[in-house]
Amino acid sequence: MSLIHIAWRNFCHRALSSFLTTFSLALGVGLVVLVLSIYGVISEAFTRNASVGYNLVVGPKGSPLQLTLNSVFYLSQPIENLPYTEYMEFLSQDERASMVKKFGGDPKLAERNGRYAPFVSGGFAIPLALGDYFGQYRVVGTTPDFFTKLKHGPNVDEDFTFSNGRAFQTYSPEHQYFEAVLGARVAKDMKVGVGDTFNPTHGDPEGQGHAQGFHVVGVLDPTGTPNDRAAFVNLEGFYLMEGHAKPVENVDQFKPQNDDVLDQTIDAVESDEDGSEQDTSTADLQTTVDAGSSETSDESGSSEKIRLLTIPEREVTSILVRNGNMLFAPGMQNAINEGIRAQAAAPIGEINKLMSMIVGPLLTALLAITGITCAVAAVGILVSIYNSMNDRRRDIAIMRALGARRSTVTNIIVFESFQVALIGTIAGWLLAHAAMVVFSGQIEDQTGVQVGFFTTSNYEIFVLPLVLCLALIAALLPAWAAYRTDVGSNLSA
Repeated sequence: MSLIHIAWRNFCHRALSSFLTTFSLALGVGLVVLVLSIYGVISEAFTRNASVGYNLVVGPKGSPLQLTLNSVFYLSQPIENLPYTEYMEFLSQDERASMVKKFGGDPKLAERNGRYAPFVSGGFAIPLALGDYFGQYRVVGTTPDFFTKLKHGPNVDEDFTFSNGRAFQTYSPEHQYFEAVLGARVAKDMKVGVGDTFNPTHGDPEGQGHAQGFHVVGVLDPTGTPNDRAAFVNLEGFYLMEGHAKPVENVDQFKPQNDDVLDQTIDAVESDEDGSEQDTSTADLQTTVDAGSSETSDESGSSEKIRLLTIPEREVTSILVRNGNMLFAPGMQNAINEGIRAQAAAPIGEINKLMSMIVGPLLTALLAITGITCAVAAVGILVSIYNSMNDRRRDIAIMRALGARRSTVTNIIVFESFQVALIGTIAGWLLAHAAMVVFSGQIEDQTGVQVGFFTTSNYEIFVLPLVLCLALIAALLPAWAAYRTDVGSNLSA
């Protein structure tokens, strides 16, 4: 009979004690594996989501990490807002002139290129405006460029696709400026789809709801990025909602030269499902009515023209920037940070800082706690085997009398400890990964990372050797006691 077989017989002979000892070790190993797996999921989520097709995020002065969390992950709260003219610094002279003509503003803005336009040539600058919510999810005001110029995916080379509908347009005859696109998780959790209308709440998920609603025209396919957790609305519609215009004195002096280019017809009367008429124009839009311009009538005979916000009335929360030539990025970032209003943050760099300063130490603390749990389980192995030595002294003496060497008896004890460690480690690994499978749906919803039974972290390979070392240490004292067992006294007892 081999030594391993004898050790297994001893394990089975003390079934209850062996099971409890192995189970306690399995729980400790399972905790370690779960911590390592969760850290791997968090690392993958943050690292992958920080690479979303742009290399810089520009926002108001403050914390670069908060700017990144707010603009990339839609977490935290906006630091403040930037004047719209800061966004125009990334645009060419022609684009600036077109904006001045369309929206109105200081004519001097149209006389030059934006300060950072040469750095962005061949790339893009996409504005974001935040502050509203749809349920618990952030409402993001942006332009259609968000869906056409940004990429996502592991290699940041995948276009946005739609499970239903399309991207919103700057203006559509059907919905004017009030079109929206929902991330996959938002549409699923809020049970809203193409053709529905939702009303954002101002400043807080429980805040006052805007009277103006947005028509959902598209639902994104899952991307595994924070964009799954956002509701995107037309930036122009975002500006037109109540409370979103920056107060400006003498706003009339900034009105555009050509009102015909600017003014669009918004129906003042909408019909609800039961056919009754509901006035939505004056309460929903933070605009001024151009009373002197001609009006077009809908079927009810009531419509009014509104004015889009002028450039001085506009603000942006942040700007997503991709340089046409990445060699220009450090120089542009330094130039922005030297200014008095804005700062530029590199998302990947900020996320690496977050991982090293916050998540890393937290992982170390959790590993220390779970490591102590494993050490306690190893002490359980020691106590279990050592307490059984009194009952096994006669068996050991008989083995010695039949010719077994001291080293043979010692090895049996060590093998028995190794069996507990091996079974406990495998059981703990299985428990941990079974738990990950059970909660895989929630993990994917929260992080966008898909996990399966065989999803492992880079550090799990070290768990088994560590536990076997602990088992060897735990077996030393019982093995020494078995080694010193006196044959004569135990046979005569």
